[in-house]
Amino acid sequence: MTATPLKTLTVWRLKQGRIDETDDCLSNEVPVALVYNGISHVVLMATPQDLPELALGFSLTEGILSSASQLYDVEVLQTPAGMLVNMDIASAAFLQLKGRRRNLSGRTGCGLCGIESLDVVKPVITPVKVRPKVSAAHISDALDAFASLQPLRAQTGSVHGVAWVNGSGHIQALFEDVGRHNALDKLLGFGARAGWNWSEGFVLVSSRASYEMVVKSAVLGVGCLVAVSAPTALAVQLAQEANMTLIGFARPGQQVIYTGHEYITLAD
Repeated sequence: MTATPLKTLTVWRLKQGRIDETDDCLSNEVPVALVYNGISHVVLMATPQDLPELALGFSLTEGILSSASQLYDVEVLQTPAGMLVNMDIASAAFLQLKGRRRNLSGRTGCGLCGIESLDVVKPVITPVKVRPKVSAAHISDALDAFASLQPLRAQTGSVHGVAWVNGSGHIQALFEDVGRHNALDKLLGFGARAGWNWSEGFVLVSSRASYEMVVKSAVLGVGCLVAVSAPTALAVQLAQEANMTLIGFARPGQQVIYTGHEYITLAD
């Protein structure tokens, strides 16, 4: 059976003093194994759609690949235990991967799982080269359209959405997943393959802005990250180091700018 992002179950709703049987739509969460040149590296718990984009985005943001061109082929297979994403990558990237001692398991909601030493907790940040000017009106416009472009969230209430808003203020693409990091990786993988210019626009996320969301965005050169919820203190610190604009508590016409306030314009 092919894995789908949604699953319908029978539930019993209590409402106005009655308990009635009805159907409910839930998001599907399955193990997704990322396999590089025949070697399984990590298992993510993810929504089983857009898995090639997830695999590429994860590979780039984790430093396994330095460019999308190093991914030669990708194949998604269904197994009784979950999904397999088999990737054929460049020899140089594979040799570097084999030399890493980091064992990543269950990355969703667990940013430090598998790290062996406190010495590697704080990531090395390469500052973003170009930080875009972002219109406050464009942020508001994107937020107005954001919810309507998240069908899985509308049906289940249990997934995150991540969008790329281009320099004209339009949402160019949006990806959903039960894991906010996975949704971001899907978007970044798609954009990397498409050759987007990350200095012309911003990433909009339906979640809080964790340190990992900042780091993943910075790796690809995203200069502005907008979150509908709060950032952590470490996320703000790393955004400063990465030369990124970081915005939280984003609502139409109202945001909190944590870094890069001088890059937010009030004119369209």
